[in-house]
Amino acid sequence: MPMSKKVTKEDVLNALKNVIDFELGLDVVSLGLVYDIQIDDQNNVKVLMTMTTPMCPLAGMILSDAEEAIKKIEGVNNVEVELTFDPPWTPERMSPELREKFGV
Repeated sequence: MPMSKKVTKEDVLNALKNVIDFELGLDVVSLGLVYDIQIDDQNNVKVLMTMTTPMCPLAGMILSDAEEAIKKIEGVNNVEVELTFDPPWTPERMSPELREKFGV
């Protein structure tokens, strides 16, 4: 059986750049919502992410979109997207370009 391609963190981040927080109109990677990405030897992917606020009405949809985006990566087996608020998100987690745009 041929070995499938090894999935990388870069693959996962690139997929997650297509996941948009519709309230802000920005992707979850640029917003700094992705805290951790783990990929095991079987290309099972676990992502730890947060929302800008615990009251985010779109959290379920964003997590579902993230899971679907990761599943589209060639070679990925299982996907788990876990939500955390520890540590809480702050604007400092945004990409330098976004911080500059918002004056943070």
